[in-house]
Amino acid sequence: MAAKEPLVITAKDEMRKWSRKMRSQGKSIGLVPTMGYLHQGHLSLIQEAHKHSHLIVVSIYVNPGQFSPSEDLSTYPSDLHGDMLKLKSVPGGVDVIFCPKNLYDYNNDSDEKQKNKNGNENLGAGGGDGNGVVSCVEEKGSGHETWVRVERLEKGLCGKSRPVFFRGVATIVTKLFHIVEPDVAVFGKKDYQQWRIIQRMVRDLDFAIEIVGSEITRDSDGLALSSRNVHLSLEERQKALSISRSLSKAKAAAKEGQVKCRELKDSAILTITQAGGRIDYAEVSYNLSCSNLIVI
Repeated sequence: MAAKEPLVITAKDEMRKWSRKMRSQGKSIGLVPTMGYLHQGHLSLIQEAHKHSHLIVVSIYVNPGQFSPSEDLSTYPSDLHGDMLKLKSVPGGVDVIFCPKNLYDYNNDSDEKQKNKNGNENLGAGGGDGNGVVSCVEEKGSGHETWVRVERLEKGLCGKSRPVFFRGVATIVTKLFHIVEPDVAVFGKKDYQQWRIIQRMVRDLDFAIEIVGSEITRDSDGLALSSRNVHLSLEERQKALSISRSLSKAKAAAKEGQVKCRELKDSAILTITQAGGRIDYAEVSYNLSCSNLIVI
């Protein structure tokens, strides 16, 4: 069977027009948001989306709003040509690849641009997380000043060391939802806090979109698939494997009746640090509807 040739769309208006045309024909649309440099984990999200919708849109956009200036926006891996080849080969195919150039470019008039350039609007002090930490969008003075925040769930865990990250994620996902107008959107549970934040945002803001969480896809050695893995040296990859080992060990202990979160947490930390890893955070919590579910 010949590979399905997806339609490539770069303009917001064209994307929205296509979605509305398809929905007028009774077709449901599934969205898989990505930042590109696709791997099997992304492709598994597409296969999950096929279970919930007639048509599939995959967005490829490296979102500057979720990076602070000190983070790795400029070195984030990219291979658009390779991504398109992978999307053509995925079982069931993809209907649209939405790859906009800049979702924060509003064609501001010259007065607005000059005002930002001159610093008359001090975005660095008034924007960001409230403590002077800003994203790459604000640093460049694009004029964008509206952000979506899920205030409680964005605190702690990944949000503790990346204060603008979840605000940027929630904002870009909101923008994609308004542009693509999907019926379903699929997110990986590897980024567990992100998935829960999107679920809460959709509930609180009454988006008529079903949010589906898809299970983690791991490499043969147990490492969770991630686009950034390409930057790991062999030594760093070996250290990273301690993360999955620590999770498996904690899960096994919980199944055997270990219910003291402090001890499970300490065990996970020890497994990682003994392998030469450095801990950003480690947390254990129980889902009340499923007491053996552990999130670290």
